[in-house]
Amino acid sequence: MRTDAEQHALSNAWQNWFRFSRNPTAVIGAVIVVVCVLLAILAPYITPYPDHVGAVVDFRNRHQPPSAAHWFGTDNVGRDIFTRVIFGLRISLILAVVVLGVAIPIGVILGLLAGYFGGWVETVIMRITDIALAIPPLVMALAVAAVLSPSLVNSMLAIALLWWTWHTRLIYSITRQLRTQEFVEAAETLGASRRHILFREILPNCVSAIAVKTSLDAGFVILIGAALSFLGLGIQPPTPDLGTMVAQGASFLPDYWWQSLLPGSAILILALGFNLLGDGLRDLFDVEDVR
Repeated sequence: MRTDAEQHALSNAWQNWFRFSRNPTAVIGAVIVVVCVLLAILAPYITPYPDHVGAVVDFRNRHQPPSAAHWFGTDNVGRDIFTRVIFGLRISLILAVVVLGVAIPIGVILGLLAGYFGGWVETVIMRITDIALAIPPLVMALAVAAVLSPSLVNSMLAIALLWWTWHTRLIYSITRQLRTQEFVEAAETLGASRRHILFREILPNCVSAIAVKTSLDAGFVILIGAALSFLGLGIQPPTPDLGTMVAQGASFLPDYWWQSLLPGSAILILALGFNLLGDGLRDLFDVEDVR
């Protein structure tokens, strides 16, 4: 037998799912994200030419247009573009997961500390955050990637360096509102530790905003990562990366349009999926001001 709390949680879950399923844009976004993730995970098994991920050349099949043998055509050295796009999705998703996996915990913890303690803690954290927010993320990423040797690790470092600031600002704003609520004051009166108050009382009330912000951020991180690769400061060939493929294909426009247009479309669809999912979650949780 389920307890009343379990039944209440199950009921809320069904209600949330019902509301989410009635939002067409959210469902479309979720489907896009799930399909892209599955394609990335199963890439070695579903792509027709998995060996084309590496330094393979087939000059007899170079610049082939989309066909039954090569759905997205081939590039300037004869590699299958569809195969490389699917593997490129894997790189983009890894980039988003690692960057947000580093940035979100840092931003959330700093936001909780600044919002709850106030005083000099708030002043120091928020002034550093304001300074970091004044620096465009793409400009900082370009600077870091230019100083360090271009690679996946350095691209992730360059993007994560400033991404925590947005989550710090968001959680700080929520925590300032929650710290005067009755349930926080009750916990303080009962002698709960500050760690308990921060992570057991306040943080659970921030989860919905964090989920929405994370979904929206994933699309932006992917776009910035693609921009770095397009400029030659991201993943280096022959590793398949969507931004690098767009840059290489741009040299052959407009004659061989598929070499640039189709990888670019993959970036668009992936970023669009995360943005539609984030908008749907924002409507579901009734969260505001997370951009």
